[in-house]
Amino acid sequence: MRIDKFLKVSRLIKRRTVANEACDAGRVLVNGKAVKASYDVKEGDIIEILFGQKSVKAEVTAIAETTKKEDAKELFRYV
Repeated sequence: MRIDKFLKVSRLIKRRTVANEACDAGRVLVNGKAVKASYDVKEGDIIEILFGQKSVKAEVTAIAETTKKEDAKELFRYV
């Protein structure tokens, strides 16, 4: 699954276009490397999202095409 879609489905970023723009700006890192929106996410990847002065790190625990809002937290865990 593409990283921009995963970020939207997991609710780490609310909109796919915002996730896409964050990837293009180099603010999304996977395993320490900046990635493009088309990067293929795998279980076990560590995603870091840079929001201004703050950053969020999460490990991918599962991948799903769609999910309910309540179940979105099961796709990742904060590191």
